[in-house]
Amino acid sequence: MNTIIADIKQKAKSLKKHILLPDATDERAIQAARIITDEKIATITLVGPQTEILTKAKNLGVALDGINIVDPEESKDLESFIKIYYELRKSKGMTYEEASKIMRRSLFFAAMMVREDLADGSVAGSLSATSDVLRAGIQIIGMPPEISVVSSFFLIVFPEKVYTFSDSGVVPDPTVEQLADIAISASGNHRRLTGEDPRIAMLSFSTKGSASHPKVEKVQKATALVKQKRPDLIVDGELQLDAAIVPEVAQRKAPGSPVEGKANVLIFPDLDAGNISYKLAQRMAGADAYGPIVQGLKKPFFDLSRGCSADDIVTVTAINVVAGAL
Repeated sequence: MNTIIADIKQKAKSLKKHILLPDATDERAIQAARIITDEKIATITLVGPQTEILTKAKNLGVALDGINIVDPEESKDLESFIKIYYELRKSKGMTYEEASKIMRRSLFFAAMMVREDLADGSVAGSLSATSDVLRAGIQIIGMPPEISVVSSFFLIVFPEKVYTFSDSGVVPDPTVEQLADIAISASGNHRRLTGEDPRIAMLSFSTKGSASHPKVEKVQKATALVKQKRPDLIVDGELQLDAAIVPEVAQRKAPGSPVEGKANVLIFPDLDAGNISYKLAQRMAGADAYGPIVQGLKKPFFDLSRGCSADDIVTVTAINVVAGAL
């Protein structure tokens, strides 16, 4: 049995971070807040209308001892957050009135709290649409200057090994530059979450020129760009999956590959390949799949499936804590 999730939770406890749950009127978020607090995974603040949160918690029989609540409407920070958001977006046509309305939304208020270092990260998505989570993250938290795209990864857990799959949830057809940055983002998350040195395979239907096609050329160029931007990383491409993860095949198809058929970070050329692959691993190979987890922002601002459970929120919160640790 793989202990990676238990290990991540244990590491999260030692980091003592403050995480926001802005879908706080959802009973799953309230239940998760109680579990996270009791297990000391993080300090939790529920962001949303206080009266509704308290009523929901009472009806669920969930005590909120040790759990903070921030109601955007009642917060002393609301006016300053509106001004910051307006300044960020006025060049895009945002009016002050629109900024005032948007900043009263729990999701956007939480993003501003993370931006202003009033919390270390946020986990949403049980009520919020993915598009809204990404919009709040991109507009308010933003991307580091060296990263060109917000993407996602899945932690794919087999009994004997853990892989990072990326991108399997956000970017339909990445450019060369975006594909390279997806690989760089995913490699950092793999290292933080597993403790392993990332070995990155840039995947294709071709291995080392066995086929000629513009899609192959894109992966070749992205691989070269990763090496240029991050010469410290172990990366190779283009590689077929078997050459990436089976050492004996790598010796035949890609002799001399620095990955050596031992890849643990698999970078897919497009969302078709990434999404299909994680579901094959989950549904046919029996892997546990955790994600899609947002990457590429300056600070961790994570999304969840709206079909998630309270336990899923707990797990993703632990991943949020550890992924955000430098």
